Amino acid sequence: MERRHQVRSVGTRGSRVARAARLLLVGALLAASVLGGSAVAWAAVAWAQEEAGEDLPAETGDDDVITVMARNLYLGADVAIALELLPDMPAAAQFMWEQVAATDFDRRVEGLAAEVVREEPAVIGLQEATRWRCRGGDFGRLETVFDFTSGFLEATRAAGVSYVIAAADGGRARQEGYGIPALPLLSRVEDPTTFQPRFGTDTATCGFDLADALLVREDLADRVVAAGGRSFGDRYSVVPTVLVIDRGYAFADLAFDSGTVRFVTTHLESLWDPDEVPTGALQARQLLADLAPTTTPVVVMGDLNADPRDPRPAGALNPAPQPEEGASCPAQVDDPTSETARAECNAYWTLRQGGLDDAGPDPMDGANLTWGASAELAGPDPGRLDAALEMGNPAGFTDRLDYVLVRGGIEVLDARILGNVWPDGQDLWACDGPSQQATARAAAERLVEAGVLAQVPEELGCLPTDHAGIVAELRLPATGLAASEPPPTVWRSPIGLWGALGLLLLALVVWRVVRRLRRRAERREAPSTT
Repeated sequence: MERRHQVRSVGTRGSRVARAARLLLVGALLAASVLGGSAVAWAAVAWAQEEAGEDLPAETGDDDVITVMARNLYLGADVAIALELLPDMPAAAQFMWEQVAATDFDRRVEGLAAEVVREEPAVIGLQEATRWRCRGGDFGRLETVFDFTSGFLEATRAAGVSYVIAAADGGRARQEGYGIPALPLLSRVEDPTTFQPRFGTDTATCGFDLADALLVREDLADRVVAAGGRSFGDRYSVVPTVLVIDRGYAFADLAFDSGTVRFVTTHLESLWDPDEVPTGALQARQLLADLAPTTTPVVVMGDLNADPRDPRPAGALNPAPQPEEGASCPAQVDDPTSETARAECNAYWTLRQGGLDDAGPDPMDGANLTWGASAELAGPDPGRLDAALEMGNPAGFTDRLDYVLVRGGIEVLDARILGNVWPDGQDLWACDGPSQQATARAAAERLVEAGVLAQVPEELGCLPTDHAGIVAELRLPATGLAASEPPPTVWRSPIGLWGALGLLLLALVVWRVVRRLRRRAERREAPSTT
């Protein structure tokens, strides 16, 4: 029996016009590949698809229903605590690495893969698709120790459903965000269990980078007609110039029988400063502007780092904390809606008032909050659990940050939260760190006191990530539309700050060497005085 979300394969139609249109489309796609995705080539593709659609009206039905999933994989450590340890860089690096080891992605990814097998989404939007790389010495060759994207793809394939990063015409739906490079002397960490087999040493110099990635089920890979990644112009500066956080989004256009749909995955900025418009809200404005020329239906999946209640009024529950009211950002109205909300300082409401509809479930319902778990993934964070209970979330989540948003006539048939059940969730993993078990037990005992649990379970597992995920079932409209041109690009230096400093140092060395050689040559050429 066919699953509802599978897309009807393109069948053979008998008309000569249809066959001719297909030939035109093939020719246009060849032109697109030769011209490197230029505007002319995209226009050719659009014209050919429109020609094909004139005598082939799109049809709708259960075959035009797809499932999508938004999932933040969690980089594995609490960056906020690490930032508090600065400028003691070695201490911050050691803290992060110990948490990454404790929240072992290789063990928790099986639970994430099990979710995917149950839902079999057509498209998955990943955030915090992290890569941790280390070298045995300060200047040795970097090796990848953890690659969350590859691990996720391998785990889903082993579980029975294969996915690939959306790709077409040389473009891939993967956008790198911020990271901390493996810095000699500054990011050296100790972990004999991990490093002895790999480097023959107890310590290594490590760094990480984050990415957004858009995955498509392997049987739909040939439906991708465009893919890529884009950067946001607005960035948050932790330390001006030295530590600036890059963010962006990945996109892919999929050509269904009913028309082309653009899918986007993004991870907006979480850090904010009092009395200033949050960077995440500015990034949401750019995302809207970038998508404005897109004529096809759009699905945006991601971690927006914006709760509908933001900015919080003074005295409101805010354990994260999320942005609060200030000089530039008045407090959010009570019970905000897309018509009444103050959107200027809130990424979610910026996108909603910009024409995107929330697939749900209701973000104002405490049961549907998606962030607030322990940084060690050991269930609720005891420090936030009382606030979560007051908000109506016994799993310990305190903020709604994750969403699926749609526009362009897409009908939402169903939306639900996954990965938000603890301590008896079906995709928990057996974490055994002493700190994890202590945190989990403290949370379970508090839940017993609150009447949520009858007793503390004998075994307490960990969540697969610190975010809950969103799954939405969507019916695609019969638009017959071709792919729009890709979003505009924002230039970023390909080498970054550390690369620039390296080039500056190299230039200085070369200059000194050249100057010394010239002086030697001048001395040789000077007439002798004896």
